[in-house]
Amino acid sequence: MILLSPSFESDATSRLDFLAIVRMVEQGARVLDVGCGDGELLALLRDLRGIDGRGIELTRSGVNACLAKGLAVIQGDADTDLEHYPDNGFDYVILSQTLQATRNPKTVLEHMLRIGSHAVVTFPNFGHWRVRFDLLIRGRMPVTESLPDNWYDTPNIHYCTIRDFVALCNELGAEMEQALAMSSTGNPLRLLAPWWFWNLFGAQGIFLLRRGRA
Repeated sequence: MILLSPSFESDATSRLDFLAIVRMVEQGARVLDVGCGDGELLALLRDLRGIDGRGIELTRSGVNACLAKGLAVIQGDADTDLEHYPDNGFDYVILSQTLQATRNPKTVLEHMLRIGSHAVVTFPNFGHWRVRFDLLIRGRMPVTESLPDNWYDTPNIHYCTIRDFVALCNELGAEMEQALAMSSTGNPLRLLAPWWFWNLFGAQGIFLLRRGRA
């Protein structure tokens, strides 16, 4: 069953998807943030949820920014390094706005579900109406709030829609404990179903997953 995340208060200094993720993570949980960037989300989880947090980040500049915040972060690549983490090592494994930039998103998601009791995944929705409009009317690759880069310098290599991601979760047998679609203004779309509505009007998807029960 898919449950909508409860409403949250916005914070001018934080991405709204970060604040939604904070609401999904339990107090004091063990968390691995994959592709943690400058550590903003890990720091929020530490300060607001008292987590035992770890991070893995591809760029040296990102790692340095995390270390300056007092975070336990190492340099690594989600595509190659997650296989070295033990089963059930964390309560939550988070991948925020990074899935579409991995070379093997299916494998990365499989490792996340193996490593953590829960996986939290957020990604820009390539099925959003603005993306479709730009392709249909302008014949150009879109540049939007959630897809801000031009086609020639974007780090994204595997664009997907919300429906694509739901199909992948079903293929892997992952259970969706919570799901949330956010508009381009950062407001949650408070509609449980059908998926086509989220796929058309959601600028990004946020999913809390767990391994399917055997």
